[in-house]
Amino acid sequence: MTTEPERLPFFVYGTLRPGRANYARCLRGRTAAEESALVRGVSLYEGPGYPYAVPGPAEAVVLGDLVTPREDVHDAVRAALDRLEGYAPGGPGNLYERVAWQAECADGRTVRAWVYVAAEPLAARLRASGTRIPGGDWLRSRAAGTAHRTAAPAARPAPPPR
Repeated sequence: MTTEPERLPFFVYGTLRPGRANYARCLRGRTAAEESALVRGVSLYEGPGYPYAVPGPAEAVVLGDLVTPREDVHDAVRAALDRLEGYAPGGPGNLYERVAWQAECADGRTVRAWVYVAAEPLAARLRASGTRIPGGDWLRSRAAGTAHRTAAPAARPAPPPR
């Protein structure tokens, strides 16, 4: 897992995608580039109004967007996204971890990007009893109502602070 201080773009897959509420709050007017992308080896699970990305299995794919903050605001954007996701570098109580992952762009390029993934033990609970999003596209799943349970229902994990 790679941590500070790399200035990487962000792979976003839920409420931070362009046109969504948290994009407007944290990213609008602060980006140099935005493009469709995907990450492999990550599954997407339903959360309470937003998705959770969970590492594994290798064949899983998550669709989203690669967002590159403008250089002059990169550190401020990273700090805002860390706060939104309830992430503190090295924090023992993180619900999300910010990790460097390979994102694939539509033109075939691969780019190292920050991705917020569910931290353990939340990730283990989601794998065991979460609602997996087929196809790894949260926006399409919400529009179609196609998320399905991967196991017996269980109590939802508490949402991260917003």
